[in-house]
Amino acid sequence: MSEQETKARRRLAEQLAAQKAAEAKRRRQAWAGGFAGIAVVAVLITVFVIVGQRGGDDAPEQAAGSPSAPADAPAEPGAPPAPQLPEGADPALGTKPTVAAGEGELTELTVTPLIEGTGPAVTAGQSITTNYVGVLFANGEQFDSSWERGEPATFPIGVGQVIEGWDKGLVGVKVGSRVQLDIPAEQAYGNDAAGGRPAGPLRFVVDVLAAQ
Repeated sequence: MSEQETKARRRLAEQLAAQKAAEAKRRRQAWAGGFAGIAVVAVLITVFVIVGQRGGDDAPEQAAGSPSAPADAPAEPGAPPAPQLPEGADPALGTKPTVAAGEGELTELTVTPLIEGTGPAVTAGQSITTNYVGVLFANGEQFDSSWERGEPATFPIGVGQVIEGWDKGLVGVKVGSRVQLDIPAEQAYGNDAAGGRPAGPLRFVVDVLAAQ
């Protein structure tokens, strides 16, 4: 073999080796790029999982701060606060009662216990704190309610500061009680609607929350 042929073969072998090296380098770069893409996806998945777990950890705090958690918080924004009940009182006193119309002709004061309290009995001359709903006995139309005002009413009892039906109907009632007072017109505001007062027989449902 001539020296020229030997050089030609050597150059060909060098070119083939260079091509193989280039192909191997491209393969390595392709694998590296693939691994890098997988690593990025894995990092993103890990981030989403961590964020999702943190979001789940925050959920109980939001629920605890929701309006349904504390008993003395309003159920809705702007709603009146729940009343402070006497110790041991029936939880039903924390909810406004539904008051229906009466039946027949009302001729005398009638006191109907709805919830029996366990506190001391109200005596004449005390100041009592109450929640109440007042409706017309004939049709159940509401004309007054402390619940809408958002706070109970406090006044002296048994000394002529309120209508006779209240003075006579609430003395002797135990604190923590809910009673229904059916009051004839002559022991309420009379039969004439003067000064915006309700006329005729009335029905009240009264919660006695305190007396002192």
